[in-house]
Amino acid sequence: MLLMEHESGHPTPRLTADVVFVCGAAADRRVLLISRARAPFEGMWALPGGFAEQYEPLESAAMRELAEETAVILTEPPSRIVGVYAERGRDPRGWTVSVAYLVDFGRVDPPQPTCGDDAADARWWPLAALPPLAFDHERIVSDALDALGD
Repeated sequence: MLLMEHESGHPTPRLTADVVFVCGAAADRRVLLISRARAPFEGMWALPGGFAEQYEPLESAAMRELAEETAVILTEPPSRIVGVYAERGRDPRGWTVSVAYLVDFGRVDPPQPTCGDDAADARWWPLAALPPLAFDHERIVSDALDALGD
């Protein structure tokens, strides 16, 4: 994949937004994951998220991707940022910078996800039994738990 270049000649990263959507009490907390329907990491579990459209606010991109991949609709933009991730090699498609947002639903009865877009499946996973995750999403989930104090 070729990097786009800004008119100044500097390479431009691709921007993504990911959502760490958790529910439940700390002892039985769960996180919403999707099974990727396409490469890279086809068949692996990942956080809902994806590429921002040109000039799309990243909070809006996070909400859009969550809705497209899981049919879960947020009524307000996520305001809590877990972190910004830009390490070399985090995405095999090239230089990608992701802003990860935390949504703490808090209740035990979260919305039921339905897979869509580029997700082959969507479901709530207990944090104590997460499958291997695509990209650097294990680190992002860990950072989100640190932010929650778990």
